[in-house]
Amino acid sequence: MNAFKRDKKEEEDGGGNPFQNLEKTTVLQEARTFNDTPVNPRKCAHILTKILYLLNQGEQLGTTEATEAFFAMTKLFQSRDVILRRLVYLGIKELSQVAEDVIIVTSSLTKDMTGKEDLYRAAAIRALCTITDGGMLAAIERYMKQAIVDKSPAVSSAALVSSLHLSNVSGDIARRWANEAQEALNSDNVMVQYHALGVLYQARKSDKHAVIKLVAKLIKNIQKSPYATCMLIRMACKLLDETNNENTELLEFIEACLRHKSEMVVYEAAHALVNLSQSGIREIAPAISVLQLFCGSPKAALRFAAVRTLNKVAMTHPAAVTACNLDLENLITDSNRSIATLAITTLLKTGAESSVDRLMKQIATFVSEISDEFKVVVVQAIRALCQKFPRKHSVLMNFLSAMLRDEGGLEYKAAIADTIIAVMEGNAEAKEAGLAHLCEFIEDCEHTSLAVRILHLLGQEGPTSKNPSRHIRFIYNRVILESASVRAAAVAALAHFAAVCPDLLPNVLVLLSRCQLDSDDEVRDRAAYYCKILKERDDSSSLSTLIHPPQLSIPSLERALHNYIQSPMDQPFDISQIPPGQTIQETNPAEIKLITRPAQPRLSREEHFTEKLSQVPQLMMILKKSPLFKSSATFELTESETEYNVKCIKHSCGDFLILQFDCLNTLSDLVLEDVSVAIEPPEGYTIIGEIPCPRLTYNEPGTTYTILQYPEDINSRTRGIDINAAWEAAPTRGFTCMEDTFALGANVTTLESAVQSLIGFLALEPADRTDKVSPGATSHVLFLHGYFRGGKEIFSRARLALAESQVTMQLSVRSQDPDVAALVLASVG
Repeated sequence: MNAFKRDKKEEEDGGGNPFQNLEKTTVLQEARTFNDTPVNPRKCAHILTKILYLLNQGEQLGTTEATEAFFAMTKLFQSRDVILRRLVYLGIKELSQVAEDVIIVTSSLTKDMTGKEDLYRAAAIRALCTITDGGMLAAIERYMKQAIVDKSPAVSSAALVSSLHLSNVSGDIARRWANEAQEALNSDNVMVQYHALGVLYQARKSDKHAVIKLVAKLIKNIQKSPYATCMLIRMACKLLDETNNENTELLEFIEACLRHKSEMVVYEAAHALVNLSQSGIREIAPAISVLQLFCGSPKAALRFAAVRTLNKVAMTHPAAVTACNLDLENLITDSNRSIATLAITTLLKTGAESSVDRLMKQIATFVSEISDEFKVVVVQAIRALCQKFPRKHSVLMNFLSAMLRDEGGLEYKAAIADTIIAVMEGNAEAKEAGLAHLCEFIEDCEHTSLAVRILHLLGQEGPTSKNPSRHIRFIYNRVILESASVRAAAVAALAHFAAVCPDLLPNVLVLLSRCQLDSDDEVRDRAAYYCKILKERDDSSSLSTLIHPPQLSIPSLERALHNYIQSPMDQPFDISQIPPGQTIQETNPAEIKLITRPAQPRLSREEHFTEKLSQVPQLMMILKKSPLFKSSATFELTESETEYNVKCIKHSCGDFLILQFDCLNTLSDLVLEDVSVAIEPPEGYTIIGEIPCPRLTYNEPGTTYTILQYPEDINSRTRGIDINAAWEAAPTRGFTCMEDTFALGANVTTLESAVQSLIGFLALEPADRTDKVSPGATSHVLFLHGYFRGGKEIFSRARLALAESQVTMQLSVRSQDPDVAALVLASVG
């Protein structure tokens, strides 16, 4: 232990980081000291500490550097110094991922893990399992099983945790060592019991019935370890969610844990009850009472946990949290600003409209002292509050505007901007104030992505405001002062003002003409394009495109252009065949989770599968001839408890139907090879190929494909379109119209279920949000549109009427091909 002693001179030097100026090359040269004989433990421990410091600071070592340092470090096994030996174990774990031939230390580590020195054994087990691969596993298995049931808690815990890590090497490790883990579960040590339960769950997690049996057995006996009890609560919650809270025994166990002697267990049980997917007021009432008691705890950690959980519950069950308002009021003055922030935001969600002004003044006194993370919580509460009390939008938006002027990162500023935009969308009276706040914000906005987004919003909403011209100065300032991306967005916003507001056209054209001299080609091109369109206002289609640009799927557009270039190009490129991009669906404000990172582009389901299928050479040839039209939902072909799990996805590609079978082998003692799924094709279909899965090992997913050829045109793909105008114009384009009336089945008793059933059955896309049924409505009109396989366009209109739980439907179908229209009607009948 002498290595821990500090010289008097070191103590006089004061604090500071002695390693802050380390250089990798110098430290690696010092590592040659490891080869000295005899070993100097104190000096080597200091050098090894430097290496570990560099690695933990993110320093990257090359393979040669790591290997040389690793082999030099192995010489330190000659020393019996405890501190140095434990540092060696840490060094082995850090360098084993980079260095080569690390298995050379296996014998030394095995000797240490089976020796009599308890200070070595646990650390040696962790280091050994870090370098173990599939080939070495059998050699150490006997030692690991002995370590799991060792009388030393440190050794037993190290072996149990290492067995969980070794599951990445061999998926059935936990199952093979389950008997030893079951014995360790009876240990008196709380951590051993906790880790043993983790191994037992890992061994059974793929078998739902085995997990149910394990939990049912353990909840009857009180666990000595509070950690194990917390894990048991989580296992019980997972099972309850899977069974929709139907297992009353598990629910009673969690409620009983609210009276546990450990505060950790009590909080875990309360947290579990309020987060169950089907929780109602009855289930969460006992949990709320416990959290209310924790709000008055002298321990800051308990107060923080309680108020944070209540804050989340207030989003879904505000009435249940109202009983805690007095306790939350007392936490407003808490010395821990995080607790005070959460208390106020919870009160904002549950309090009355009359208390809003007072609470906002209180939080304004210390909002600058809290971290961005908790400022986002405040913003989220204000967002919900604006929906709840629309008349308070002025006070709340002024507060948000002040927060925008404070220092903060991108996530924090984006959350505020999101909230202001959401308030503007939900409250027409807040539009003018919101635009003004955003105009002021972009004057000093340091974040390019956020500035671009706000400029786009100003271009969309500014022209319809009471005084559109007042926004143009803020936008044009961005053309002068900002980066190329922001300048390009500002040019687009200016063009939108000119398109919508004719009186502003001459002035905006002057500004756009100046932009044609910009140093960036994107800005110049946009300015020239918009000037051309705006000067030729007679072309209404071009102007309409400027005001309402098509929302296309960029990956699909890129792929279509690439295919067009590869073709003879004897026909003009048809952009109308490109499917629309992702649209934003309306969300319940109470369920909104702010996404403060810049949104990443998302592929559609078909685009995702196209990329996956293209990686298979045989399927890539089909996709080149016939692009993927439609991919179905995933169908479970087997029960989840069977030996082999199989799921199917159908892909329609021109004249071909590709069946994708995702398979999972749940038997640890079997390896399947050349796996395929035997099918009996329907009449008229022809199997033209199979692509088997070469190898299906335990718990590793594999995929096999079967390729069928269609007998006739029977499939469709969908694409969004402005269907209201297209439906009326269809007869003038040579479309045939067919119509019939149907009484829907007894299982369809509401308009909502009728709409969803029809959409799912026909696989056509609803247009203009006609799939949304008004609450309490007794009639509804649903428009659908799509393409039959072969490119034949289909329009459909369903008039639905509800009377005494019976839905009647008048279905009209219009198509260029009479046979297609007849087929659609016949399929419904």
